[in-house]
Amino acid sequence: MQLQQLAYFVAVAEVRHFTQAAELLRVAQPSLSKQIRALETELNAPLFSRARGNITLTPAGEALLPLAKRILADVDTARLEVQELTGLRRGRVRLGATPSLCAGLLADVLRRFHDAYPGIQLLVEEGGSRDLVKELTRGSLDLALVILPLHGDPPLDTTPILREYLVVASPVGTGGGGSKAMQMPRRSFLRIEDLRNRPLVMFRSGYDLREATISACRAAGFEPRFAVEGGEMDAVLRFVEAGLGIAVVPSMVLAGRPGLRGTPLVLADEEARRGHHGPGLLRTIALAHRKDVDLTHAARAFQDLLMTFLVEAGAAESLPAGVESLLRA
Repeated sequence: MQLQQLAYFVAVAEVRHFTQAAELLRVAQPSLSKQIRALETELNAPLFSRARGNITLTPAGEALLPLAKRILADVDTARLEVQELTGLRRGRVRLGATPSLCAGLLADVLRRFHDAYPGIQLLVEEGGSRDLVKELTRGSLDLALVILPLHGDPPLDTTPILREYLVVASPVGTGGGGSKAMQMPRRSFLRIEDLRNRPLVMFRSGYDLREATISACRAAGFEPRFAVEGGEMDAVLRFVEAGLGIAVVPSMVLAGRPGLRGTPLVLADEEARRGHHGPGLLRTIALAHRKDVDLTHAARAFQDLLMTFLVEAGAAESLPAGVESLLRA
């Protein structure tokens, strides 16, 4: 049974005339009659009575007519739904992002996307990079902003888009007073060695920041000391403000927090002696999606808009402090 056959059947049933139905459908009348006969053969029942030139529905035709109309209506609805999705009038984008990006530039990107495509639903999941990679691999997300390099070789395509510098967040006023462990060197930069024996506020497992900080400390020859661990981004920053310890965070998350200061990290002693702030502790952010799944039209539109936004922001030097775009026009 073909949709075309059902459409021909409904047309004849409504006008009760084969020639008129063919004209309405703009098909040849013999072709229409042939398709109706094929449908009757498949159903093993006549659909029309043609006695004395009058076209009437048989009991089988009466039974089929409402079903055929419903099927054709559902097909039209499906066609419209798909056209709306491909035309970006409806749909959704499931996006994962790290807390620093959610608190920073992502809001501007989401606003621009919503203005361009108000019918597209935006679902944002905030989490650590490793957690986002797992969700993306499971198919729970369409796109995710994650930290490179990825661990475990997940089946993802990644495009590096941002470089984000990390700083040591400490409470304002800890330069001299307070406990010895909380006293920070009066310099414009810090070395990883300066974190030795100082209380750290540490993120929960699943955050790339946790692994980056621990790895840097171990590379410098010591184990970090945790004052508090297990928090999300907002909690970590609040604990630092309360004086529980210091934390290594992206510089952009300190915007709007006057109780905190961010001190750049310098990894090389020679660079430190020269007064340079690099090469510092940094991380590369990539836009990722699954290799084996084609992006939806909505997700691809978001990807294109994000790339355009970062190119424009990089050219205008309007990105948050400590963030560099890796995309060029």
